[in-house]
Amino acid sequence: QVQLVESGGGLVQAGGSLRLSCAASRSISSINSMGWYRQTPGNQRELVAEFSGGITNYEDSVKGRFTISRDNAKNTVYLQMNSLKPEVTAVYYCHAKPSTYNYWGQGTQVTVSS
Repeated sequence: QVQLVESGGGLVQAGGSLRLSCAASRSISSINSMGWYRQTPGNQRELVAEFSGGITNYEDSVKGRFTISRDNAKNTVYLQMNSLKPEVTAVYYCHAKPSTYNYWGQGTQVTVSS
């Protein structure tokens, strides 16, 4: 079982930056797949960025602007978001899949004003 606690969301003006943090309750070095998803009302949750099977993946629209990183010593995964646009406004969720089950954080709201 993995508990995920997210922070760093908020309101930012278009063109600004935010860094989301996801603190895990156990060592993340043993978790193969971790990443960030987002969801807007009426839509399904979609992948933003992830580490999975030794590969880093990004949703096409965020490439070059968002960066996923991890600090194993702090059991934390980050999502640095730069050049923010209103269309990325959503609830962002941390995700972990150590084996069979999917674990999710509580979500943190990111709102970008135009």
